[in-house]
Amino acid sequence: MSDVLFLVLRRLRAPLVILIAVYAISVLGLALMPGVDPEGRPWRMGFFYAFYVMSYTATTIGFGELPYPFSDAQRAWLMVSIYLSVIGWAYALGMIFALTSDPTFRRTVAHAMFRWRVRGLGEPFFVICGCGQSGTALAAALDAMGYRLVLIDVRQDRAAQAALGEFSSPVLILEADARLPEILADAGIVRSDCRGLIALTGSDAANQSIAIGARVLNREIQVIARVKDAVAQGNLEAFGSVFTINPFKAFATNLSLDIAAPEVLRLEDWLTDPPGAPCPARINVPKGKWVLLGFGRFGQLISEVLDDYGIGWTAIDPSQSHTRDARVLAADNSEDALKAAGVPSARVVVAGTDNDSVNLGVVTLAKRLNPKLFTIMRQNTAADRVLIDSARPNVRYVQAEIVVREALQVLKDPLLNRFVLQIRDLGGAHASRVIEALLRRLGNAAPRFWQFHCDTLQPGMFDAFLRHPEQPPLLEHLLQDPDVPERTLAAVALMVVTRTDTVVQPGNDYRIRPGDRILFAGRRRARSQQLRYLYEPNLFESVRTGVPLPRALVFRWLADQRQRRIRDAQA
Repeated sequence: MSDVLFLVLRRLRAPLVILIAVYAISVLGLALMPGVDPEGRPWRMGFFYAFYVMSYTATTIGFGELPYPFSDAQRAWLMVSIYLSVIGWAYALGMIFALTSDPTFRRTVAHAMFRWRVRGLGEPFFVICGCGQSGTALAAALDAMGYRLVLIDVRQDRAAQAALGEFSSPVLILEADARLPEILADAGIVRSDCRGLIALTGSDAANQSIAIGARVLNREIQVIARVKDAVAQGNLEAFGSVFTINPFKAFATNLSLDIAAPEVLRLEDWLTDPPGAPCPARINVPKGKWVLLGFGRFGQLISEVLDDYGIGWTAIDPSQSHTRDARVLAADNSEDALKAAGVPSARVVVAGTDNDSVNLGVVTLAKRLNPKLFTIMRQNTAADRVLIDSARPNVRYVQAEIVVREALQVLKDPLLNRFVLQIRDLGGAHASRVIEALLRRLGNAAPRFWQFHCDTLQPGMFDAFLRHPEQPPLLEHLLQDPDVPERTLAAVALMVVTRTDTVVQPGNDYRIRPGDRILFAGRRRARSQQLRYLYEPNLFESVRTGVPLPRALVFRWLADQRQRRIRDAQA
């Protein structure tokens, strides 16, 4: 608020000086003008009365001539004071109205209110820099997961558009340059309840500056940056502790997974979708020759994947006349060029230029030459969605969707990314078993994720491991409803990370150990019910025996003594 006060005092300095001068002269004149009291004796108004009269006169309240009827001299001076105050207030109000409509003042007030509201956040939140298509899509996904959001964008139109979005909780939005460290600090990234920062501006250089600035200010939070340039990505990876998202490379990796292990890609897409999204179908890219229309960074990354699997391809790009690769034709997108590239006999066509109209045109022409083509189209702007829909592509590359999936893979839970990498190594058969288990237990909606840390410092875990140290609790116990043990919670254990090993999709007979971290997928209620095992000391024993145990400390002690006497008698 100090910036607002400074700006107000600086802009309104002249009007305030004029008003003070008008009041001072008017009050002094009224105090000096002679008057007469009701007994006819000379009387002069004190400074307090003079200021009181000027206050109600200049503000047009008009109580009258107080405390006594005025003399002609006082009335004459009061008329002069009225005109002076009207002129002074007119000038001051004009300057106030001009100040409130000044863009600099409005931004300063908005910034001050933003800082105040960020300080009032009392729950976990994420900071997203960039309110474009990717930023708003990720904000909607995180909002659905129950997180508060702080959005920053240097463009006023994008900030205003984000403010119109439908969010379950109020979103804090600031129009500013997030590359400035003071802006990041005002956004709250140094706070303990800030869960992470995601840089999604349209510039790789800006995202790089934001990510490094955030990491310097707070080394504890998760920092994610979208970069397409290999140099910027290398700089951030060398800096360390920054997760980078290259949407072109991520899409190429997905194509590689679909070729080698389609069920792995299907599971990964589903787990990284926003909560509630349906389980996706397999892409099923056909085998055969590919034709790449456009050989920029997007096309080159796809060609590297095809080379890895020995799949033949040809590319068309008029700007690639300097390349020495004979498979790249420096030609336009005419029918003759498509024929020369082998479109009539190809199985897959990728329209990957940075112009949606060009992509639509070449796909339409390619389908005319080969109606059975499997088409992959790149959509560059959200406004062209209808344009791309008209071509009915089999696969659509939308940068925002790729970025959201890659970001959620990291932000949903730290163990989720580790689990996905493990599934990639295990292959499609294991991914199919995970999908079947999730569908059977949770249905067709994308689940939520959480960790269960078997921390013996928590009363529930301490009690569970202390009662029967020779027989640790089973994973099955964590999947039982504490209120109704016969009912199983809507949750599936995906992975257990021990101090020395990692177990993917453990069975219900797995015995948990102190320090284990378990990744669960399930519904919101299942999470809240399961976390009770951490805090309520008697739950594990109650579920293990099927006998409700007393909750109060004294009664639990008496019950333990009774069980000990029974064991001693049996011995």
